[in-house]
Amino acid sequence: MDLRQLLFCLSLWVACTLSKPTEKKERVHHDPQLSEKEHDDAQNFDYDHDAFLGAEEAKTFDQLTPEESKERLGIIVSKIDLDKDGFVTEGELTAWIKKAQKKYIYDNVQRQWHEFDINQDGLISWDEYRNVTYGTYLDDPDPDNSFNYKQMMMRDERRFKMADKDGDLITTKEEFTAFLHPEEYDYMKDIVVLETMEDIDKNGDGVIDLDEYIGDMYNHDGDADEPEWVKTEREQFVEFRDKNRDGKMDKEETKDWILPSDYDHAEAEARHLVYESDQNKDGKLTREEIVDKYDLFVGSQATDFGEALVRHDEF
Repeated sequence: MDLRQLLFCLSLWVACTLSKPTEKKERVHHDPQLSEKEHDDAQNFDYDHDAFLGAEEAKTFDQLTPEESKERLGIIVSKIDLDKDGFVTEGELTAWIKKAQKKYIYDNVQRQWHEFDINQDGLISWDEYRNVTYGTYLDDPDPDNSFNYKQMMMRDERRFKMADKDGDLITTKEEFTAFLHPEEYDYMKDIVVLETMEDIDKNGDGVIDLDEYIGDMYNHDGDADEPEWVKTEREQFVEFRDKNRDGKMDKEETKDWILPSDYDHAEAEARHLVYESDQNKDGKLTREEIVDKYDLFVGSQATDFGEALVRHDEF
Protein backbone atom coordinates (compact mmCIF):
# COMPACT_ATOMS: atom_id res chain seq x y z
CA MET A 1 0.00 0.00 0.00
CA ASP A 2 1.57 3.33 -1.05
CA LEU A 3 1.21 6.73 0.58
CA ARG A 4 -1.84 7.84 -1.46
CA GLN A 5 -3.73 4.66 -0.60
CA LEU A 6 -2.66 4.93 3.03
CA LEU A 7 -4.01 8.49 3.23
CA PHE A 8 -7.26 7.40 1.62
CA CYS A 9 -7.75 4.61 4.17
CA LEU A 10 -6.81 6.94 6.98
CA SER A 11 -9.43 9.47 5.88
CA LEU A 12 -12.10 6.76 5.88
CA TRP A 13 -11.04 5.67 9.37
CA VAL A 14 -11.19 9.24 10.65
CA ALA A 15 -14.67 9.74 9.21
CA CYS A 16 -15.92 6.51 10.73
CA THR A 17 -14.28 6.58 14.14
CA LEU A 18 -13.77 10.16 15.21
CA SER A 19 -17.30 11.44 14.77
CA LYS A 20 -19.01 11.30 18.12
CA PRO A 21 -22.40 9.56 18.17
CA THR A 22 -24.03 12.54 19.88
CA GLU A 23 -22.61 15.11 17.42
CA LYS A 24 -24.91 16.43 14.73
CA LYS A 25 -23.65 16.19 11.14
CA GLU A 26 -24.37 19.43 9.30
CA ARG A 27 -25.72 18.99 5.77
CA VAL A 28 -27.36 22.38 5.24
CA HIS A 29 -25.49 24.97 3.17
CA HIS A 30 -26.18 28.50 4.43
CA ASP A 31 -24.77 31.69 2.93
CA PRO A 32 -22.36 33.06 5.54
CA GLN A 33 -22.65 36.54 7.00
CA LEU A 34 -20.68 39.21 5.16
CA SER A 35 -18.92 40.26 8.35
CA GLU A 36 -18.73 39.26 12.00
CA LYS A 37 -19.05 42.94 12.90
CA GLU A 38 -22.31 44.67 13.71
CA HIS A 39 -23.87 46.63 10.87
CA ASP A 40 -24.39 50.02 12.46
CA ASP A 41 -23.40 52.94 10.23
CA ALA A 42 -24.15 55.34 13.05
CA GLN A 43 -21.07 53.97 14.81
CA ASN A 44 -18.72 53.01 11.97
CA PHE A 45 -18.58 51.53 8.49
CA ASP A 46 -16.54 48.45 9.42
CA TYR A 47 -19.28 46.04 8.35
CA ASP A 48 -19.53 47.72 4.94
CA HIS A 49 -15.75 47.55 4.47
CA ASP A 50 -15.71 43.81 5.24
CA ALA A 51 -18.70 43.20 2.99
CA PHE A 52 -17.28 45.16 0.06
CA LEU A 53 -13.70 43.91 0.24
CA GLY A 54 -13.69 40.78 2.38
CA ALA A 55 -12.41 40.95 5.94
CA GLU A 56 -8.73 40.32 5.16
CA GLU A 57 -8.54 42.77 2.25
CA ALA A 58 -10.39 45.41 4.28
CA LYS A 59 -7.57 45.38 6.84
CA THR A 60 -5.04 46.41 4.19
CA PHE A 61 -6.93 49.66 3.50
CA ASP A 62 -6.74 50.66 7.17
CA GLN A 63 -3.03 51.31 6.66
CA LEU A 64 -3.51 53.67 3.70
CA THR A 65 -3.92 57.42 3.60
CA PRO A 66 -7.30 58.69 2.34
CA GLU A 67 -5.68 59.59 -0.97
CA GLU A 68 -4.25 56.08 -1.37
CA SER A 69 -7.58 54.53 -0.41
CA LYS A 70 -9.40 56.61 -3.01
CA GLU A 71 -6.89 55.65 -5.69
CA ARG A 72 -7.21 51.94 -4.99
CA LEU A 73 -10.98 52.22 -4.77
CA GLY A 74 -11.05 53.85 -8.20
CA ILE A 75 -9.17 50.86 -9.63
CA ILE A 76 -11.67 48.49 -8.01
CA VAL A 77 -14.61 50.40 -9.51
CA SER A 78 -13.33 49.66 -13.01
CA LYS A 79 -13.32 45.96 -12.15
CA ILE A 80 -16.88 46.08 -10.80
CA ASP A 81 -18.19 47.78 -13.96
CA LEU A 82 -18.38 44.58 -15.99
CA ASP A 83 -20.03 46.02 -19.11
CA LYS A 84 -17.70 49.06 -19.09
CA ASP A 85 -20.52 51.55 -19.52
CA GLY A 86 -19.14 53.88 -16.85
CA PHE A 87 -21.74 52.95 -14.24
CA VAL A 88 -21.91 50.44 -11.39
CA THR A 89 -25.35 48.88 -11.08
CA GLU A 90 -26.81 47.15 -8.06
CA GLY A 91 -26.42 43.83 -9.88
CA GLU A 92 -22.75 44.44 -10.64
CA LEU A 93 -22.15 45.45 -7.04
CA THR A 94 -23.91 42.33 -5.78
CA ALA A 95 -21.72 40.15 -8.02
CA TRP A 96 -18.58 41.92 -6.77
CA ILE A 97 -19.51 41.47 -3.10
CA LYS A 98 -20.19 37.77 -3.63
CA LYS A 99 -16.84 37.39 -5.35
CA ALA A 100 -15.04 39.25 -2.56
CA GLN A 101 -16.67 36.98 0.00
CA LYS A 102 -15.47 33.90 -1.90
CA LYS A 103 -11.85 35.01 -2.01
CA TYR A 104 -10.82 32.21 0.35
CA ILE A 105 -12.31 29.72 -2.12
CA TYR A 106 -10.42 31.20 -5.06
CA ASP A 107 -7.23 31.21 -2.99
CA ASN A 108 -7.78 27.54 -2.19
CA VAL A 109 -8.23 26.70 -5.88
CA GLN A 110 -5.14 28.72 -6.80
CA ARG A 111 -3.04 26.73 -4.32
CA GLN A 112 -4.13 23.48 -5.99
CA TRP A 113 -4.11 24.67 -9.58
CA HIS A 114 -0.49 23.95 -10.52
CA GLU A 115 -0.69 20.47 -9.01
CA PHE A 116 -3.38 19.49 -11.51
CA ASP A 117 -2.47 21.64 -14.54
CA ILE A 118 0.25 19.20 -15.58
CA ASN A 119 0.92 20.64 -19.06
CA GLN A 120 0.68 24.22 -17.73
CA ASP A 121 -1.73 25.38 -20.44
CA GLY A 122 -3.89 27.31 -17.98
CA LEU A 123 -6.63 24.65 -18.11
CA ILE A 124 -7.28 21.39 -16.27
CA SER A 125 -8.61 18.40 -18.20
CA TRP A 126 -10.39 15.41 -16.71
CA ASP A 127 -7.41 13.25 -17.68
CA GLU A 128 -5.07 15.56 -15.75
CA TYR A 129 -7.26 15.55 -12.66
CA ARG A 130 -7.83 11.80 -12.83
CA ASN A 131 -4.14 11.01 -13.26
CA VAL A 132 -3.08 13.20 -10.34
CA THR A 133 -5.86 12.05 -8.01
CA TYR A 134 -6.20 8.40 -8.98
CA GLY A 135 -2.97 7.71 -10.87
CA THR A 136 -1.55 5.35 -8.28
CA TYR A 137 -4.73 3.28 -8.19
CA LEU A 138 -4.92 3.19 -12.00
CA ASP A 139 -1.31 2.03 -12.27
CA ASP A 140 -1.60 -0.65 -9.59
CA PRO A 141 -5.16 -1.33 -8.43
CA ASP A 142 -5.46 -2.65 -4.89
CA PRO A 143 -8.26 -5.25 -4.77
CA ASP A 144 -9.04 -4.31 -1.18
CA ASN A 145 -9.77 -0.68 -2.09
CA SER A 146 -10.72 -0.99 -5.76
CA PHE A 147 -14.46 -0.52 -5.16
CA ASN A 148 -14.00 2.66 -3.13
CA TYR A 149 -11.54 4.15 -5.63
CA LYS A 150 -13.68 3.25 -8.63
CA GLN A 151 -16.80 4.65 -6.96
CA MET A 152 -15.05 7.90 -6.02
CA MET A 153 -13.58 8.31 -9.50
CA MET A 154 -16.96 7.81 -11.18
CA ARG A 155 -18.51 10.35 -8.82
CA ASP A 156 -15.74 12.86 -9.48
CA GLU A 157 -16.08 12.38 -13.25
CA ARG A 158 -19.81 13.02 -13.10
CA ARG A 159 -19.28 16.22 -11.10
CA PHE A 160 -16.41 17.29 -13.39
CA LYS A 161 -18.65 16.92 -16.45
CA MET A 162 -21.36 19.05 -14.83
CA ALA A 163 -18.87 21.79 -13.91
CA ASP A 164 -17.49 21.75 -17.48
CA LYS A 165 -20.11 23.90 -19.19
CA ASP A 166 -19.04 23.33 -22.81
CA GLY A 167 -18.63 19.58 -22.41
CA ASP A 168 -15.05 19.31 -23.71
CA LEU A 169 -13.77 17.67 -20.47
CA ILE A 170 -11.44 20.63 -19.96
CA THR A 171 -12.09 23.17 -17.22
CA THR A 172 -11.23 26.82 -16.93
CA LYS A 173 -10.31 28.11 -13.48
CA GLU A 174 -13.91 29.15 -12.84
CA GLU A 175 -15.24 25.74 -13.91
CA PHE A 176 -12.63 23.96 -11.78
CA THR A 177 -13.70 26.12 -8.84
CA ALA A 178 -17.28 24.98 -9.45
CA PHE A 179 -16.04 21.38 -9.48
CA LEU A 180 -14.27 21.73 -6.13
CA HIS A 181 -16.94 23.94 -4.51
CA PRO A 182 -20.25 23.05 -6.20
CA GLU A 183 -22.37 24.46 -3.38
CA GLU A 184 -21.23 27.96 -4.41
CA TYR A 185 -22.67 27.76 -7.95
CA ASP A 186 -26.34 27.70 -8.93
CA TYR A 187 -25.78 25.43 -11.92
CA MET A 188 -24.08 22.86 -9.69
CA LYS A 189 -26.83 22.62 -7.07
CA ASP A 190 -28.39 19.50 -8.61
CA ILE A 191 -25.14 17.58 -8.17
CA VAL A 192 -24.91 18.71 -4.53
CA VAL A 193 -28.41 17.34 -3.95
CA LEU A 194 -27.68 14.11 -5.82
CA GLU A 195 -24.44 13.44 -3.93
CA THR A 196 -26.12 14.17 -0.61
CA MET A 197 -28.96 11.78 -1.39
CA GLU A 198 -26.53 9.06 -2.43
CA ASP A 199 -24.67 9.47 0.86
CA ILE A 200 -27.81 9.19 3.00
CA ASP A 201 -29.98 6.80 0.94
CA LYS A 202 -28.58 3.52 2.27
CA ASN A 203 -31.15 1.21 0.66
CA GLY A 204 -30.74 2.79 -2.77
CA ASP A 205 -34.42 3.47 -3.45
CA GLY A 206 -33.76 7.05 -4.55
CA VAL A 207 -35.39 8.77 -1.57
CA ILE A 208 -34.52 9.46 2.07
CA ASP A 209 -36.74 7.97 4.76
CA LEU A 210 -36.83 8.99 8.41
CA ASP A 211 -34.44 6.26 9.58
CA GLU A 212 -31.89 7.21 6.91
CA TYR A 213 -32.27 10.90 7.74
CA ILE A 214 -31.63 10.33 11.44
CA GLY A 215 -29.00 7.66 10.79
CA ASP A 216 -26.91 10.12 8.79
CA MET A 217 -26.84 12.52 11.74
CA TYR A 218 -26.78 10.23 14.73
CA ASN A 219 -25.30 6.85 15.61
CA HIS A 220 -27.17 5.22 18.47
CA ASP A 221 -24.09 3.21 19.42
CA GLY A 222 -26.06 1.35 22.07
CA ASP A 223 -27.49 4.47 23.71
CA ALA A 224 -30.94 3.88 25.17
CA ASP A 225 -31.95 7.54 25.18
CA GLU A 226 -31.60 9.87 22.20
CA PRO A 227 -30.28 13.40 22.74
CA GLU A 228 -32.96 16.06 22.65
CA TRP A 229 -31.73 17.43 19.32
CA VAL A 230 -32.36 14.04 17.67
CA LYS A 231 -35.96 14.08 18.85
CA THR A 232 -36.24 17.61 17.44
CA GLU A 233 -34.87 16.44 14.08
CA ARG A 234 -37.46 13.66 13.95
CA GLU A 235 -40.16 16.28 14.41
CA GLN A 236 -38.51 18.53 11.79
CA PHE A 237 -38.55 15.66 9.27
CA VAL A 238 -42.24 14.93 9.81
CA GLU A 239 -43.44 18.52 10.05
CA PHE A 240 -41.21 20.37 7.58
CA ARG A 241 -38.81 18.21 5.54
CA ASP A 242 -41.37 15.71 4.23
CA LYS A 243 -43.65 18.28 2.64
CA ASN A 244 -46.02 15.86 0.91
CA ARG A 245 -46.28 13.62 3.99
CA ASP A 246 -45.35 10.40 2.18
CA GLY A 247 -42.76 9.41 4.80
CA LYS A 248 -39.69 10.22 2.73
CA MET A 249 -37.80 13.08 1.10
CA ASP A 250 -37.50 13.18 -2.68
CA LYS A 251 -35.04 15.30 -4.68
CA GLU A 252 -36.96 18.58 -4.38
CA GLU A 253 -37.60 18.12 -0.67
CA THR A 254 -33.93 17.33 -0.11
CA LYS A 255 -32.94 20.43 -2.08
CA ASP A 256 -35.22 22.61 0.04
CA TRP A 257 -33.54 21.14 3.13
CA ILE A 258 -29.84 21.39 2.26
CA LEU A 259 -29.99 24.45 -0.02
CA PRO A 260 -32.55 26.75 1.60
CA SER A 261 -33.46 30.06 -0.04
CA ASP A 262 -31.66 32.24 2.45
CA TYR A 263 -31.80 35.99 2.77
CA ASP A 264 -29.37 37.38 0.18
CA HIS A 265 -26.93 39.39 2.30
CA ALA A 266 -24.85 40.50 -0.71
CA GLU A 267 -27.89 41.84 -2.54
CA ALA A 268 -29.06 43.71 0.56
CA GLU A 269 -25.62 45.25 1.07
CA ALA A 270 -25.39 46.29 -2.58
CA ARG A 271 -28.79 47.96 -2.28
CA HIS A 272 -27.60 49.76 0.86
CA LEU A 273 -24.37 50.99 -0.74
CA VAL A 274 -26.19 52.30 -3.81
CA TYR A 275 -28.79 54.07 -1.70
CA GLU A 276 -26.14 55.78 0.43
CA SER A 277 -23.91 56.83 -2.49
CA ASP A 278 -26.28 57.60 -5.34
CA GLN A 279 -26.24 61.42 -5.26
CA ASN A 280 -28.48 61.99 -8.28
CA LYS A 281 -30.79 59.06 -7.41
CA ASP A 282 -30.67 57.48 -10.86
CA GLY A 283 -30.28 53.98 -9.38
CA LYS A 284 -26.67 53.48 -10.43
CA LEU A 285 -23.27 54.78 -9.37
CA THR A 286 -20.52 56.60 -11.20
CA ARG A 287 -16.88 56.28 -10.24
CA GLU A 288 -17.05 59.79 -8.80
CA GLU A 289 -20.05 58.99 -6.60
CA ILE A 290 -18.30 55.92 -5.17
CA VAL A 291 -14.96 57.62 -4.58
CA ASP A 292 -16.69 60.62 -3.01
CA LYS A 293 -18.16 58.22 -0.45
CA TYR A 294 -14.94 56.23 -0.17
CA ASP A 295 -15.19 56.02 3.64
CA LEU A 296 -18.38 53.94 3.27
CA PHE A 297 -16.70 51.44 0.94
CA VAL A 298 -13.15 51.26 2.33
CA GLY A 299 -11.19 52.31 5.35
CA SER A 300 -8.10 54.47 5.60
CA GLN A 301 -5.38 55.28 8.08
CA ALA A 302 -6.33 58.89 8.72
CA THR A 303 -10.08 59.06 8.14
CA ASP A 304 -11.69 61.41 10.62
CA PHE A 305 -14.81 59.51 11.52
CA GLY A 306 -16.61 62.56 12.82
CA GLU A 307 -16.17 64.23 9.46
CA ALA A 308 -17.26 61.04 7.73
CA LEU A 309 -20.50 60.96 9.70
CA VAL A 310 -21.28 64.53 8.76
CA ARG A 311 -20.83 63.77 5.07
CA HIS A 312 -22.86 60.58 5.47
CA ASP A 313 -25.77 62.52 7.00
CA GLU A 314 -25.70 65.11 4.23
CA PHE A 315 -26.66 62.48 1.71
